Amino acid sequence: MNSQNRLISNHEHTCDTQPEPIQEILIMKHYWLIVLTILVVATIIPICSVSADSGTSAVLYQTNFATDPFWTTNNPSSDYWDPAQHMYHFRLEPSTGNYAYSPAINYETGSFTFQYDVIFYQMDAGSTFRMGFTGTDMDFNKGPNVLTTFTNNAKYGPIMILHVVSPSAVQNEVASYKDSYGGPTVNFQLNTTYLVEVDYNNVTNVVTETVTNKDTGQQLWSYFINSQVPLKEMNRIYVGNVGDYGTMGLYAGGWIDDVRLTTVGSVISATPTPVVVQSQPTYVINQTITVKTTPMYTPIPTATKKPTPLPVVIPLAAIAIIGTITVLKRFTRKP
Repeated sequence: MNSQNRLISNHEHTCDTQPEPIQEILIMKHYWLIVLTILVVATIIPICSVSADSGTSAVLYQTNFATDPFWTTNNPSSDYWDPAQHMYHFRLEPSTGNYAYSPAINYETGSFTFQYDVIFYQMDAGSTFRMGFTGTDMDFNKGPNVLTTFTNNAKYGPIMILHVVSPSAVQNEVASYKDSYGGPTVNFQLNTTYLVEVDYNNVTNVVTETVTNKDTGQQLWSYFINSQVPLKEMNRIYVGNVGDYGTMGLYAGGWIDDVRLTTVGSVISATPTPVVVQSQPTYVINQTITVKTTPMYTPIPTATKKPTPLPVVIPLAAIAIIGTITVLKRFTRKP
């Protein structure tokens, strides 16, 4: 009887321990499935992130003047491509109506960033340099217009101006002297290369200009105005003084370089992605407005880029991992 009990006990012990090696075999069998799943997910996620971010910005126009940009001008003796400097030369005089502009740019509406480098060798008292993103008229009094202006003002000296004209010809202007924007008067200098950047956010209708000393990286001046209405239908970059009927014989001369116009999101999107607007000085704005009714201004918002939605394949990969773990748990569950 005792031997029979021992036999039964041994048999029960054998049955109890039998699943252990089977479990190990099943785990080893599916080990490579787990590894393969992890590797696939690790590869897919970065690729999908890149794919999701691609196409968020586009270059509408750019030139570094290393080759002839084929700009159109009505005064080739003053405004021309300089192959020796690899820059574009200008010498603007009031009341001449001279201009130079880029080939046509495919833009309808949307946020954009406009950049260029400029260096002046001449800026007579009363002379003005204007460059911007504009419409067919290229008249700084007519819209649409987003103009950066450098002028030698009789009272304030060489100052910078941001000048915006809406499609309905509503003009807004702010300059780098105290009575205009509320901060200390800021002047630019000759023979210094400046990086000029204009950011337009068509969600807030805020236009921001920033001028930086390119050699030192130090910001010279930055401020903003609100266009009140969306800007649209600009189709060229231009340098000129169309609409300026000042005293002749006064010249603004220099070179421009590295012209670039980019947009964030689709340029014809009904809900375009906002551009990131740089932090602005905390001065109280007191703009020079050239319209009869002075619009109310609000502090500049800090726009942030909308988060990129997760691609569909990422949650699918997560489901695959969860399914694999569930299957393994079933195999490893004790009877």
